[in-house]
Amino acid sequence: MPFSREAIIESIKGSLEVGKPRRFKQSVELIVVLSGLDLKSQEAKLREVVILPRGVGRAQRVCFVAEGDMLLEARKLGVEVYSRDDIQALSKKDAKRVAERCDWVLVRADIMGVAGKVLGPALGPRGKAPIPVPPNANVRELVDRYSRAVWVRIRNQPQIACSIGTEDMNVEDLAENALTVLDLVESKLGSQRIGAIYIKRTMSPPVELKPL
Repeated sequence: MPFSREAIIESIKGSLEVGKPRRFKQSVELIVVLSGLDLKSQEAKLREVVILPRGVGRAQRVCFVAEGDMLLEARKLGVEVYSRDDIQALSKKDAKRVAERCDWVLVRADIMGVAGKVLGPALGPRGKAPIPVPPNANVRELVDRYSRAVWVRIRNQPQIACSIGTEDMNVEDLAENALTVLDLVESKLGSQRIGAIYIKRTMSPPVELKPL
């Protein structure tokens, strides 16, 4: 890792001190600028779900498309759940409403084709995607994991930007989340690809991470 935990903590502190106060809870965002990356290359297709160990700092709605025991278990937990028939009956407008409400849509793998066809066009423009899960997966564990999840991915620029929490979280917790994301980036792309790292709040200027 090219930067220490202490350096990350100092940069997070700096990001919390710059900018004007806002009337809403701002996210704390990590931006990794990549060096020498060809956006047409295979490594530029990085798209991973990362579970933040200290959570995202706000509630996330995890929804299911399921059948059988998985559907029943999801209903017992009180999460939003749709059967195969429910999904097939959705209009385009209904599918957009589902995409707006649900931060994560977990789909039993054997009905992924149906869910992808109906929900994919609504989820894609919102930066979301249906996630296949095994039919025998533990629903409670999935809800817990994805309530703490973020996408780590490269889009149209040679950089990765993702939330590592919210401004009201403990600085140490934000740092642990940042390290988790940076470990993933380094393992997938190598430390030589990390050109610069910035930390910022939603509406505040970025603070560059500097080695101590």
